[in-house]
Amino acid sequence: MLPNSENDKTEHTRRIAFIIFENSVRIQFVFTRSLELTKAALLCFMNRNNVKTKKMANYFIIGASSGIGKKLAEQLTGEGHRVFGTWFTNNIQTENEGIEYHQLNVLDENISFDFLPETVDGLVYCPGSINLRPFARIKPQDFADDFNLQVVGAVKVIQAVLPRLKKAENPAIVLFSTVAVQSGFNFHSQVSASKGAVEGLTKALAAEFAPKIRVNCIAPSLTDTPLAAPLLNSEQKMEANAQRHPLKRIGKTEDLANTAAFLLSEKSGWITGQIIHVDGGMSTLKV
Repeated sequence: MLPNSENDKTEHTRRIAFIIFENSVRIQFVFTRSLELTKAALLCFMNRNNVKTKKMANYFIIGASSGIGKKLAEQLTGEGHRVFGTWFTNNIQTENEGIEYHQLNVLDENISFDFLPETVDGLVYCPGSINLRPFARIKPQDFADDFNLQVVGAVKVIQAVLPRLKKAENPAIVLFSTVAVQSGFNFHSQVSASKGAVEGLTKALAAEFAPKIRVNCIAPSLTDTPLAAPLLNSEQKMEANAQRHPLKRIGKTEDLANTAAFLLSEKSGWITGQIIHVDGGMSTLKV
């Protein structure tokens, strides 16, 4: 029925406006409620599937082109982090957009890390050597060369990156030693001397940098990497070395990468100054 008078028209218009307003409120309520339910469902899915949003971190890996460093770089980028890695002789080509590679010789007098971001959340120093010879056949310069690579090189890198580490929320440094330092093996005097210094450096820096920067060291046993290839280049050598370990196998790069990733993460937030043995039981078990 159409309104006849002006008053009726006014009332009719008012009612139509009220109905439109009321319906718009209902639509907005339904939309808001649907959005809330969608968010709740998404959170439920993430919790049920253990999916967590992680803060992207910047990690710097010296020696990320092969072995443990390469595996760690792949693992960290797989978790959504950004990795800046270096190579010396092994120029690696990768399609992994999360890794940025740069050539570096840690023995150079002047090294520049201008390619790094202002904040670095974690530093990992992987370079090493395995020179196993009788002590009488090792020249003093051989000891010095190993020390320069594994100790002085680490010192130079840490000093250069330290300002960037201090800007991070939960910074960490991970170094590498060897099971031979604390166990004592024949023909390991050269590697044990320099890696023993790395362990001492780890504890000294952990004390000096606490509580801001955590510093830990991983001491592996024989691991299947290009560096250890001469010791594992036949099935007989692989089996013989595996049998020396209580767990009866050679270490894998992922064994060490998993430990390094843990020490870089907030999950290890109450761990510093430690020498972590990842060695198949070699250092503590006699079986």
